[in-house]
Amino acid sequence: MPGVRILDVMSKHGHLAEFLQTRRGQLRPEDVGLRTYGERRRVPGLRREELAMLAGISAPYYTRLEQGQSHNASPEVLDAIAGALRLDEPERAHLHALARAPRRGGPSGRPRAERVPPATSALLAAFKGTPAIVIGRGSDVLAWNPEGHALFAGHLDPESPDVPGRRPNMARLVFLDAHTRDLYADWPAKARAVVGNLRLTAGRHPDDSRLAGLVGELTMGSPEFARMWADHRVQACDVADYEMRHPLVGTLTVTQQTLQSPRGDGPTLVVATAEPGSPSATALTLLSHVIEPDAAQPRRGAHTPTA
Repeated sequence: MPGVRILDVMSKHGHLAEFLQTRRGQLRPEDVGLRTYGERRRVPGLRREELAMLAGISAPYYTRLEQGQSHNASPEVLDAIAGALRLDEPERAHLHALARAPRRGGPSGRPRAERVPPATSALLAAFKGTPAIVIGRGSDVLAWNPEGHALFAGHLDPESPDVPGRRPNMARLVFLDAHTRDLYADWPAKARAVVGNLRLTAGRHPDDSRLAGLVGELTMGSPEFARMWADHRVQACDVADYEMRHPLVGTLTVTQQTLQSPRGDGPTLVVATAEPGSPSATALTLLSHVIEPDAAQPRRGAHTPTA
């Protein structure tokens, strides 16, 4: 796919170079108060020397960073570049993650199998009546409660998170599954959030071959994903409101909140709620009532490792 290097997710410094190049190209001189005096420019955004000037660093040094030839930028230099690029806090953290020195040694092995910790399983069980799902770092569904399954993927086998190799993947569903695409009234907003969060994850785990494979699959299978991935936008999916068009209970607006462990590792719990007393809250209550009677407990694939 033109403009997208699938394997760059495996290379931390190539990823850094592309991030800097792309974000520099998205800033116009007038955005940062630079006067161009009407001259014809060969690049759509800021020139390297202009960005370096705004960051207070030398143009040759910044050029080496963009070309992946310098791997030892200090936190102060990175903060200066982040300020020049007008990055927000998640983007600034992403820049620092991309610039960290790579681990020494040979190629990384197979990613460690993901499991749902007992504490997370207990938390999932506590959300009885409220849609909740447990997501791994590559957006695999590791577990869900009946309401979570019914809201997000009722067309799939409720037992699928229990089976290695068959676990649903939320990024794959958003881009490649027609049911999930129709579920979101503003699908582009949901898609951008998925890509932005996947970018953050790729920056933290550049050697994850399973994540690289997912990015490659989505790049080849979805032109929309390819375009969004090439933008290098990052987005922390902490809290977001989405209007959903559910086939069983109709249109409703839910707040999706992502709960991360305090240490920032392990799977996340995504919970969907609605404003109390609203028609959307009534729809969620109705959804819990139309679930099959035997679906009373969270699906217990939590301790089965991924393939």
